[in-house]
Amino acid sequence: MAKATIEVFVDHVEHSIGGFGGHAFRRATHVTMAIIPYLYYVHGNDISSTFQLAPDQFVTLVCISILIIEALRIRFGIVIVGQREYESDQISALAWGALAVSLALLIAPQKGELMEAGLYGAPIILGMTIVDPVMGEIKRIKKDLRLAIGFGLLVSYGVWLTCYYWLGTDLILVALLAPLTVAGELPKTNVIDDNATMVLFPLAGLVLLYPFL
Repeated sequence: MAKATIEVFVDHVEHSIGGFGGHAFRRATHVTMAIIPYLYYVHGNDISSTFQLAPDQFVTLVCISILIIEALRIRFGIVIVGQREYESDQISALAWGALAVSLALLIAPQKGELMEAGLYGAPIILGMTIVDPVMGEIKRIKKDLRLAIGFGLLVSYGVWLTCYYWLGTDLILVALLAPLTVAGELPKTNVIDDNATMVLFPLAGLVLLYPFL
């Protein structure tokens, strides 16, 4: 029981390269990823055409590049500011997040133009980038899992409802997938990071439900 408690409520500041500054940098980077849906759905064609690629090809190329760099980083045991000590010999949260976000952009169906095309992909990605830091900080500071889950659900539903009013995301998906974003933060395993599961859980739910929409 004690071991499970330590795993859930570990203070990541103590294990972050750069201490609290590194931890804050990691959180800021995480939240900044919220701009990705805007860049992809609104400016994706302009950005990718610079490299003579389609938007989905550009996403794939960037993801593969990150994974290659990640493999080299692990091979030489490199950790940078904001990363945690244990990431020196395993896939980092950043790499997991990059893979999951790339899959969301490539797999989530698109309808309409500009941001409206991201009525499914945007809430999935925004959920991870916003909900994860909120839940992580509550667990770190308050050491209260129920409180973290409660606030996580409020924030997740806020994100999904915003996309319902803003982009036209189906209300049934708001009801069913917002909790999956939070559920993706709960598993504690060294096999896969919650940056991935917080995207892959609702993405899997979307793929299964989409034929009925």
